[in-house]
Amino acid sequence: MKTRVIHWFKFASPQNFYYLAGRMWPWFAAFAAVLTLVGLWISFFVAPIDAQQGQGYRIIFVHVPASQMSMFIYLVMAGWAGFGLAFNTRLSGMMASALAPTGALFAFLSLVTGAFWGKPMWGAWWVWDARLTSELILLFLYLGFLALQSSIDDPRRADKACAVLALVGAVNVPIIYFSVKWWNTLHQGASVSMKGASMATPMLAGMLIMVLAFWMYTIAIALVRVRNIILERERHTDWVKHAVA
Repeated sequence: MKTRVIHWFKFASPQNFYYLAGRMWPWFAAFAAVLTLVGLWISFFVAPIDAQQGQGYRIIFVHVPASQMSMFIYLVMAGWAGFGLAFNTRLSGMMASALAPTGALFAFLSLVTGAFWGKPMWGAWWVWDARLTSELILLFLYLGFLALQSSIDDPRRADKACAVLALVGAVNVPIIYFSVKWWNTLHQGASVSMKGASMATPMLAGMLIMVLAFWMYTIAIALVRVRNIILERERHTDWVKHAVA
């Protein structure tokens, strides 16, 4: 067991993780492409029309996975950042930096698709609903993380400063998730929970496949991005010169 732990611990080195990520990301990218095609086909051509919302409800097959991933990525990013802050590991800060742009993308996509859904359902593109407002704050936290990262020349100092921001901002994620229960909001509650799902089986299948597709995409693009970050930060080392030769 000890030997196995030591074996996996070697991937904490940016050099070793660079090569591991290079082998892994094409598989996750392929899974993401296949799952996205299957999920969209089920969502738009197999899932039935909703009795109350009509065809307009189909935006949830993109909106819900994007919203979930925007929250989960932030928690993972904050976890990596906090780990790097506590143990001073170089790879942790790199992983947090690699995840931030994807999290910001999903937060933006969540807000945009939510607006397209809200216009026909609520009669407005935007309302200062608790969940919408807290999701907007999440987008600002991502953008603040990226801005702070790029404004500090020393990568290690930037990682520490961003780690503090990420850890403080993590309190916003449970606010987003529980806002529907804590306050009287316009936003509907979860259709899928531990108690079951309040939707037809084809709808549920399309939703779950799209969530899994977004997971695969997130992992693939994070691995690609962290490889670029490693090359940038380790560019003066001999192994990088050998790797890019």
